[in-house]
Amino acid sequence: VQLQASGGGLVQAGGSLRLSCAASGRTFSTYIMGWFRQSPGKERELVAGISSSGNTYATDPVKDRFTISRDNAKNTVYLQMNSLKPEDTAVYYCAAKRYLPVVGTYDYWGQGTQVTVSS
Repeated sequence: VQLQASGGGLVQAGGSLRLSCAASGRTFSTYIMGWFRQSPGKERELVAGISSSGNTYATDPVKDRFTISRDNAKNTVYLQMNSLKPEDTAVYYCAAKRYLPVVGTYDYWGQGTQVTVSS
C-alpha cells in the first residue's frame, strides 16, 4: 500500500487542522492505520490509530483533542486536530499495518506533513 499525507500547515495555538492520508490499493479497509509524529530531537511517536473495524486509540497527550477516522470508500484516513498547542509542532506521518495491535511496529509509511503551531 502507498500512502500520501496532506493537510499540514501553520496554525495558531488553539486552532484546528485536519490531516488526510490517501492510500492506494483495493484492500485499504483491511489495514490498521496510524498517525505518528516526530519533532526535532525526539523519536517518532504514535499519536492515534484505528483498526479495520473502526476501533480507535489515541495517546494521552492528544486523546481529548485529536480524533482519528477513516473513510474506506475513499481509501482515506483522517486526523482531526483541535485545540492545538505549540508542543504539537512536528512532522506527522501516516502508516499502515496488517495485523493488530494498533500500537507497535507499522510496515508502510507515507511521507510526512509538517504541522507548526505558533504561540
